[in-house]
Amino acid sequence: MKLKDFAIERYFAKYEFNAKYMMSSSDCDGFGMDEVLSLASASEKKDWEELKLGYTETRGSLPLRKAIQAHYQNIELDEIIVTSPGEANFALMNVLLSKGDEVVCMAPMYQSLYQIAKDLGCRLTLWKPIEENGAWDYAIDQLKRLITEKTKLLIVNFPHNPTGYSPNKEEQLEIINICRKNDVYIFSDEMYRFLDHTQEAHLPSMCDVYEKSISLWGTSKTFGLAGVRIGWITSKDRGLLQKIENFKDYLSICSSAPSEVLATIALNNLDYFLQRNLKKIRRNIELFKIFQKKHKALFDFQSPPTSSTAFVRFHLESSTAEFTENLVKETGIMLLPSEAFEYGTNHARIGFGRENFPEVLAGFEQFLKENNY
Repeated sequence: MKLKDFAIERYFAKYEFNAKYMMSSSDCDGFGMDEVLSLASASEKKDWEELKLGYTETRGSLPLRKAIQAHYQNIELDEIIVTSPGEANFALMNVLLSKGDEVVCMAPMYQSLYQIAKDLGCRLTLWKPIEENGAWDYAIDQLKRLITEKTKLLIVNFPHNPTGYSPNKEEQLEIINICRKNDVYIFSDEMYRFLDHTQEAHLPSMCDVYEKSISLWGTSKTFGLAGVRIGWITSKDRGLLQKIENFKDYLSICSSAPSEVLATIALNNLDYFLQRNLKKIRRNIELFKIFQKKHKALFDFQSPPTSSTAFVRFHLESSTAEFTENLVKETGIMLLPSEAFEYGTNHARIGFGRENFPEVLAGFEQFLKENNY
């Protein structure tokens, strides 16, 4: 299978380690390894100190899967497979889908969530949002029209990258009922799980409430531990998980032994990482609200209810791709244009997970003044 180049990742490859400031990162600042290890229990410290750098279990170590299981309501240990998030997505699409299958996917979306299905030869239909004055919504009535008895898979991402949208529990149940009625699988990307900014209760994992779902989570976004490169998929469909495990034999085979211990420590201390990241994200959202009020004519913005990102519409004579190129060249601030999401030419993603966000906004402000925006 030949895959189309990953536009978002190619854009980041160009600037992530060269630009002075990252204004579009979806992850939070990374935590130091010493800090993670300082949280380890006595048994986890022993596992780290006595660690052998050999192969690990294909499905993930028992301590890691137990730590993962603790964050679900109805998932058993043999209903978890540890893998990197991108690998999990790639394996699932390859074992579940065939040429000609009908797939419905949210848009805009992280490219790998739809591109693999598309390049496998599936018929892809996009569930597009409603945008109003910077607020985003996905209409359930539209989804009802898109999903039919011929649909094989629905791909969703809650909390959503890049818009920050998430349904409430009642809307999630409506989505499930639509899929159950049509015998449709749901692949639920939950990489931003628990990054909620409202008083509503956390959305349950899809795998806890729908028998034909596959949920994806990992250490990159919620925890601020992208460098650990650990994720996992959970599902009540054990037969499908076995196919994914078999497919994984052609990919990584197993995960990094040190990363598994670090991920175990993180999962057993979720609140430590979550609350620090939420505090930073919420502070930066408030700063950006103030910033936007000074530049209402330039772009739209409403606080996202969830996630670490927002997707803002710019009112420019040029495309956002041209605007962001000028921005990074003049200031070293990298802003991800909507062209990388294959979603028009008028939006850009803002990331709120970095400590230096106030400094970035100051540089952005200076750029706007100097260029008469």
